[in-house]
Amino acid sequence: MRLAVYTLNIDNYAPEITALTYPLIKFWVGKVGAEWVEIKTRRFPDWPVTYEKLQIYDLARANGAEWHHYIDSDALVHPDTPDWSNYVQRDTVMHNGTDFAGLRWRPCDVFRRDGRNIGSCNWNTWASSWCLDLWRPLEMSPAEAIARIRPTQGERASGVITPEHLVDDFALSFNIARCGLKLQNLQTLQNVLGIAGDYYWHAYDVPVAEKVRQMREVLDRWRIPVGSLP
Repeated sequence: MRLAVYTLNIDNYAPEITALTYPLIKFWVGKVGAEWVEIKTRRFPDWPVTYEKLQIYDLARANGAEWHHYIDSDALVHPDTPDWSNYVQRDTVMHNGTDFAGLRWRPCDVFRRDGRNIGSCNWNTWASSWCLDLWRPLEMSPAEAIARIRPTQGERASGVITPEHLVDDFALSFNIARCGLKLQNLQTLQNVLGIAGDYYWHAYDVPVAEKVRQMREVLDRWRIPVGSLP
């Protein structure tokens, strides 16, 4: 298997959202000949639910795929989206975009030593089998990890985002810094390839009902009628 695509869906996450996102993800998975792996059971019950994304570390080693792609269940994927793994070196991980780590996590020697101050945005993440340390579970307690997380003022004001919600972003940021993983942003890759366009839509800091409303607007802009999703 060349590409495995993972989503997180614990306790039947927001069916009104996945009714819009999953048909598009399934269409894209079929188009590029990938395998879809839906994470539906808890393995780390002492951690916030978003930490379950780190199951990919073991799932990926077990399925033996060459490339691994995680996409959030509330992300829209345009049907024309390329398989970006064809254009990224296997020694490099990729995010849709990144934040400045110093705004999100308490500084520590791991981030200071690395010096790049990369804040992972884990909703759309790629890594090859060479770089599975990206999803390696942390060697610290949930309380220690959560204490290092500092949501921005905008996230706090949203009423949706808590430190617990961002634990997977912190874990991947820590692993990138700890292991010195090379990283490329998809936005940069698109510029290199000369491919304009928005191939994804994701809003993480709005309530479900507002998210669904915005998703319908995006689908209309993409000329994808809701009643005829791929």
